[in-house]
Amino acid sequence: MGMGMGKRRKQERQADLWLASQRMVSAPGHAFYERLEGVLRAHGFDRLVEHLCRRFYRGPRGRPSLAPGVYFRLLLIGYFEGLDSERGIAWRVADSLSLRHFLGYGLDEPTPEHSTISRTRRLLWLSTHRAVFRLVLEWLAQDGLLIGRTVSVDATTLEANAAMRSIVRRDSGHKYEQYVKELARAAGIEDATPEQLARFDRKRKKKTSNRDWRHPHDPDARVAKMKDGHTHLAHKAEHAVDLETGAIVAITLQPADMGDTTTIESTLAEAQAAVEAVCGLPVEAVVADKGYHSDGVLAHLEERGLRTYLPEPERGRRKWQGKRAEQKRLYANRRRVRGRRGKALLRKRAELTERSFAHMYETGGMRRLHLRGRKNILKRLVVHAAAFNLALLLRSRHGFGKPRGLQDRAQGLLCSLTHGLIGVLWALRARFRAAWAQVARQLRLSPAAAQALARA
Repeated sequence: MGMGMGKRRKQERQADLWLASQRMVSAPGHAFYERLEGVLRAHGFDRLVEHLCRRFYRGPRGRPSLAPGVYFRLLLIGYFEGLDSERGIAWRVADSLSLRHFLGYGLDEPTPEHSTISRTRRLLWLSTHRAVFRLVLEWLAQDGLLIGRTVSVDATTLEANAAMRSIVRRDSGHKYEQYVKELARAAGIEDATPEQLARFDRKRKKKTSNRDWRHPHDPDARVAKMKDGHTHLAHKAEHAVDLETGAIVAITLQPADMGDTTTIESTLAEAQAAVEAVCGLPVEAVVADKGYHSDGVLAHLEERGLRTYLPEPERGRRKWQGKRAEQKRLYANRRRVRGRRGKALLRKRAELTERSFAHMYETGGMRRLHLRGRKNILKRLVVHAAAFNLALLLRSRHGFGKPRGLQDRAQGLLCSLTHGLIGVLWALRARFRAAWAQVARQLRLSPAAAQALARA
């Protein structure tokens, strides 16, 4: 007797008014987040962040607030799940049973909305977020994952949450279209149509300078050329990475129009302070690309007692008359760069520093920003970097640093087993051929007869 196909009639089903707790769907929890929760609980994460945030909470009165431990866990989820906005974090948490379990929310409790996350971020100070980042650095140092003797510095651009078409003049406040209309009127084109304005704008020599233009809602954003060659309003994120472990020891957010030789000082100062506070030892060497090379940077780093490994850009032959100290400093840096250790450090810099960019901004979802204001953006970046360091800790203990790492690990294990099995079969085939050839030689068989018997 056959069975009829069941149909899903969503509209006809009426929701139950009461539901027993025994009938509720329960999730076992994600293996990655269970291990992450074990790390946080072992170090007393909730107690520590509540102590850091105690000044922002005023007793039991008022609207129920978001617990500090839950807030920072939400930002960690943003990194591990690759979510670029707080609205996306709130939706993902409400939709996932395993993330509810990680945050400590039951099925009968509403998860935080994106407005609650944003409001908590605005209320907590930037120094509080930096303190959480410093806590994770201390955990890395306890596991031997932070050395800090050699630091690499590099920067990348992040697209701002601001459109180029909305920029205004700093002097008059006019928008770009209005500015072009005035230029066309000065050139003798009265009451120009949009087509005429577009043609006139294409032909004229343009220079969108940050000295003349700004965005009215994000004044910290700067006009900059991105990695893909397009021009956008952007911010500049600069990392200081421990070249012995790959951990991020400092992160700063700078104006996108500032050069590398200007921004390295603040980033390196934060890195030195963090390494000395956590490890108790000073930074000894700095590695960077040729964009950071200048006489001023070499002099500044030498004053701090740091060895430099900065590749020298092509500048032609220089004249050193009256610049004996600068010449000696530059030649010493050149010798270190061309040495065996210098070449090894530069290769490691390209690997580890670019890896931090890839994890934080590509798979981490922060290449395109959804926040405005330097402090707001830096708050998320700091916790993003803390999550990156937590991934290093988890990878050293359990072999994976992200939720998808379990899947990749299983696939890698399956590939290894498959390759191993194929290798064993080929080895057995080679042994069989060698043994049969020996038997054929003993029986004095011709090659054709030996081949026919082998096939049989």
